[in-house]
Parts: sequence; structure tokens; C-alpha cells
Amino acid sequence: MSTIDTLFKNLRAKGQKALMPFLTAGDPDLDFTAAAIRALAERDCPLFELGIPYSDPIADGPVIQASYCRALDRGVTLAAIFEMLKGVARQVPAPIVTMVSYAIIYRQGLAEYVARAKAAGAAGAIVPDLPVEEARPLADVCRREDFSLIQLITPTTPPERAVRIAEHTTGFIYYVSVTGITGERTELPPELVDNVARLRERTDLPICIGFGISRPEHVRMLAPVADGLIVGSAMVRRMAEAAERPREQVLAELGDYVDELLAAMR
Repeated sequence: MSTIDTLFKNLRAKGQKALMPFLTAGDPDLDFTAAAIRALAERDCPLFELGIPYSDPIADGPVIQASYCRALDRGVTLAAIFEMLKGVARQVPAPIVTMVSYAIIYRQGLAEYVARAKAAGAAGAIVPDLPVEEARPLADVCRREDFSLIQLITPTTPPERAVRIAEHTTGFIYYVSVTGITGERTELPPELVDNVARLRERTDLPICIGFGISRPEHVRMLAPVADGLIVGSAMVRRMAEAAERPREQVLAELGDYVDELLAAMR
């Protein structure tokens, strides 16, 4: 089993759920990205999603788009991200998965990207722009390497297509809570819980929900039907403040925010 398979097996055995922070690699810089992963792992976040900056991101809202632009403007490279990851992955027990465009993987070469990411300590990849019809080659490489390939299912995905996506997914399914782009929301769709419950009847894979989750009430609503919850824009917005404020203060505030969400999950 992959490290992510093992993680969710252990969480399920204990009746626990995963809170997964999303952090943009290199915003405001890679040192702070590593510091935030270490700090939030100490707060009991069991899994992390690391966004690989890309000039044409898919489905990301303005907060994450802006963070990608800032990182790219500062010259953050894939090689530098992997070097940072190599150091921090040795220091935290939590698996780290990359959110990465298929264009980056394809340009590197499928086997080469997986080998480099795995050597750096990544446990898997979320590939938002890889359609299921083209997923088989990468899925085969990932299965050989015990490297999780996490794919997205949305509220508009037809049931039979959702099953096909699940068949090419390992680690967990990323369920998109809303149609549209990432970003903090005051409310989530009331039908979301039922949608996830129906998907659970079609697959044994863990299901993690992302997009729009930012408040304790969101966590309380979704934790009963999810294996994990992904918090992105709210984390990235707070991380960006480290460019202009004392970093230790920002880290402390990030930790307090995560504690609030974790408390709502229990």
C-alpha cells in the first residue's frame, strides 16, 4: 500500500478524519512553505497538499492564482520545490501530495516526474486537468511506483463517469464541493452531503472534499460523510501575509486557525 493508503486505513480504524491544508509552494518563499508544513504537522494535520505554481491553473480562484503568480515572479522552479520538499518530508510524518498540472508532468515525462517527486518525498499527485480518457498511462506509472494518483470528481460528473474516474484513482478521491473555482465561501450547497453519500456507494476509496471549505461550520457539516477535508484559499490568503508581517506571528495564527477547524472535526 502507498503511504496515503496506510494513512486512511489507520484513520478509519480510529474513527478519525483528515484535515488537509493546501499551501502554494514558494509563496511567499520556499523557506516559509517548509516552516508552515512543519508547524501545521505539529498541530496534527495528517496530510498536506502542495500546489506547484503554474501560469495557467485549472479551476483555481483569484487567491490561489495570485499566489502562483507571485511564486513564479520570484523565480520558483520545480527543481527548487523538490529540493525543499526533500528536506521537509524527512521532518514530518504527514504525507505530502502535489497539486500539479498535467502539462508539467507531461513536459518532464511521466515516469521522470513520478520518480523525481517520489525521490523528493511526495506521496502522490493531484492532477486537475487530466481527463479520465487520457489517465491510463500516468495511472499505470503511479501504480507501479506506489505513488497515489488523485483525480477529481465534481457535482456535474455523471455517475458512470465518476466510477471510471475512481477506477483510475489511487489514494483518495478529490470531491469538488461546488461547480466553479476555488475560493472561500460563506455557505456550501445543501445537496453536497447527499452527493458525497451517493458517491460512497460506488467506491471504497477515501473521499476528501475541497473547494470553498473555510469555516468550522463547513467542517461540522461535511466531516460525517468525508474521509478528509481540504482547506485551500483560506490557508493561502493567510500564508501570503508572511511577506509583510512577522513570520512567527503568521505561523501562530495559522496554527490557531487549524486548531479551530480540527476541533470542529472531532
